[in-house]
Amino acid sequence: MPTPFNASAHAHDEPSTASPELVIRFAQPGDVPLILHFICGLAEYENLSQYVVATEELLRDSLFGERPGAECLLAFEEDVAVGFALFFPSFSTFRGRRGMYLEDLFVIPEARGRGIGKALFRHLARIAVQRGDCRLDWAVLNWNKPAIGFYQRLGAVALDEWTVNRLQGDALERLARED
Repeated sequence: MPTPFNASAHAHDEPSTASPELVIRFAQPGDVPLILHFICGLAEYENLSQYVVATEELLRDSLFGERPGAECLLAFEEDVAVGFALFFPSFSTFRGRRGMYLEDLFVIPEARGRGIGKALFRHLARIAVQRGDCRLDWAVLNWNKPAIGFYQRLGAVALDEWTVNRLQGDALERLARED
């Protein structure tokens, strides 16, 4: 598992303090190595490290380039990076409004149980409400009972009647080439 990442060089002008020692702020381009560090830590936790192909260059372009595809929050305890949340806009056709999709949330193992995950969710909820988003969605692996219990305690409802589907790689390319 990743160790705490000292991020004193990644200060931001307008941090949000969740508690005296916890600061949550939006990521900046200089934070890309830290974001990749967290992505790799999450992949390791989920036993999915073999699927990580993200690079600093790809992340820099995807998060801070001409057409950013997502935003990222970073959590720090006394200048030590302890977690992140990566999210992007979604849309509800039934509600006719924008929503928020949380792609990933990760707190380093050494910092779990101190309210950091809840603080990140609270911060995301405030952003969603401020932006007029109608909901916050995310997926969780079925085996991840600690996360499922945490989400239930937040008041989240599992959408068991829905199955997530994915088209990627060769299948996506093949479909795109069809006449």
